Amino acid sequence: MDLTREETAALLLLTDNVVTKLRPVRSEVHPINKLRSTYGEYSHLFPQLLADENRFFEYFRMSPNTFYFILSKIEHKLTKNWANYHKTPILPEERLHITLRFLSTGMSFRGLAFSFRMGKSTVANIVKETVTAIWDELQPLYMPTPSEEDFSKIANDFAEIWNFPHVIGCLDGKHIRIKCPDNSAAMFFNYRKFFSIVLQGLVDASYKFITVDVGGYGKQSDGGTFLASHLHKFIESEDITFPEPKMVPNTNVQAPFVMLADEAYPLLPHLMTPYKRKNLDPTKRNYNKRHSRARKTVECAFGILYAKWRILSKVLDTDVELTEMMIKSTACSQEIGALVHYGRFR
Repeated sequence: MDLTREETAALLLLTDNVVTKLRPVRSEVHPINKLRSTYGEYSHLFPQLLADENRFFEYFRMSPNTFYFILSKIEHKLTKNWANYHKTPILPEERLHITLRFLSTGMSFRGLAFSFRMGKSTVANIVKETVTAIWDELQPLYMPTPSEEDFSKIANDFAEIWNFPHVIGCLDGKHIRIKCPDNSAAMFFNYRKFFSIVLQGLVDASYKFITVDVGGYGKQSDGGTFLASHLHKFIESEDITFPEPKMVPNTNVQAPFVMLADEAYPLLPHLMTPYKRKNLDPTKRNYNKRHSRARKTVECAFGILYAKWRILSKVLDTDVELTEMMIKSTACSQEIGALVHYGRFR
């Protein structure tokens, strides 16, 4: 059927209107955000914080030395090329600034967007890229798979500091509140009646994390989380090697090297738990007391982690993948902070 010139013009106009509605509209930078280089928090506050180390530590939960040490390791992953669509790209220093502020305070992406004068989605992408860079670049260097020599040193520290020989770490899990993920049913709903993801940590005698496993379902028990963890799989496959059994000092008893955990964990050849609390004789009661005293290192490590990174005290409403990466990066950053503070670089 042939169309007249008027009908053809009307059809073209209708088609053009439909395409215009479907085409995404590129929004301009908001006038407030155009002043980022003048009034953004990084531009006017960061230089003043550098002049006062105590205030810098209060603000970032770390010293300037630790900040720039972390930046030197991940800067190459955060650098963006200058281009027409990046007239003023966000520098790696500011990206780390935003991420540490998010982790140390638990501020929302929207709140940070107003403070730093940029879009909410921009802040979210910066945090995701930065925590991923922290874990990918720093974990192999400062939280590697422990060797037999590492475990021997840890065991010596436990014997010296906590008077408990042959201990190569204390193990426990921590439920971190999250918003219920989509289509997850009751997988993340724990016995305390809230949705959570589990951080399981193995800690040395000085409250530092040796290994972390993040991602256990909230509904799992501590024992179930351990049996499903990478740590247990590494032990079973002998990718992690414990020192050979040795004589306990001042005795004629040869004993293996073990991890300590509470009664929620299974009793295994490499995992020691306390005696049941009923009908304890003096010897068993004394063992439980010594066991509890040494095992408090892992509780203290979680306490330090929560005090330093307030994001962990909030209900995390990001997707599960980003949530896991944020938790792992906080544990890794805590280890690095201790190494830098005491001058122990690897």
